[in-house]
Amino acid sequence: MPRRRCDESLQPSIADIRAFIAANLHLRPAPTLPDILLYTAHPASGLSRLGAGNADDPPPYWAYGWAGGTVLANHLFSEPGCVRGRRVLDLGAGSGIVAIAAAKCGAASVSAADIDPNAIAAIGLNAAANDVRVDVLHADLLSAAPPDVDFVLAGDVFYEQGLATRMLAFLGNCRAAGIDVLIGDPRRTPLPQEKLRLVAEYPVPDFGNGSGGGATLGGIFTIDFAG
Repeated sequence: MPRRRCDESLQPSIADIRAFIAANLHLRPAPTLPDILLYTAHPASGLSRLGAGNADDPPPYWAYGWAGGTVLANHLFSEPGCVRGRRVLDLGAGSGIVAIAAAKCGAASVSAADIDPNAIAAIGLNAAANDVRVDVLHADLLSAAPPDVDFVLAGDVFYEQGLATRMLAFLGNCRAAGIDVLIGDPRRTPLPQEKLRLVAEYPVPDFGNGSGGGATLGGIFTIDFAG
């Protein structure tokens, strides 16, 4: 598959990306979540062919198991009533693991937003593999008004300071609009813990902790202020 270039006509289509993912990644149960199947990277995946080696392209976060999404999905299965019958947005969805968990826990509707077209393709494949419906949004929502949903779930979105500042402002606006918010994070440095309230903790694997996916204590947080 050709790498993406500045000329959009040379960018692979979502159908091409899906075909690449299905052919080159392994469909496996998510760590600690055997009821969720995800297309997951392995040493022979060749992700650079999706543009992962291009400095202008987002890193392939969607292809690995990160603690924030995993801990949120675990929490939803432990407390399914928090999303049952509600309209849910998985923000910065990556693989879609949180969106899939919400759908399996009985959410009335689930959407998943990400800025990476490769993640958008992966979310569609992963949702189909789990026989759930997830509406995908290829968009940066952080400059937009709060979405028309009941619940925003955000895993692994506080990994860089500039993004963390924008994310906190957006999630604060969501709370001010009456939308419930839960954040999943293993307490990475940019996480503004002083402005959040810890709801729960779960030991989960984390690809991002430098030990090849070893366990870490992931936290579930909510916004402790509005605005």
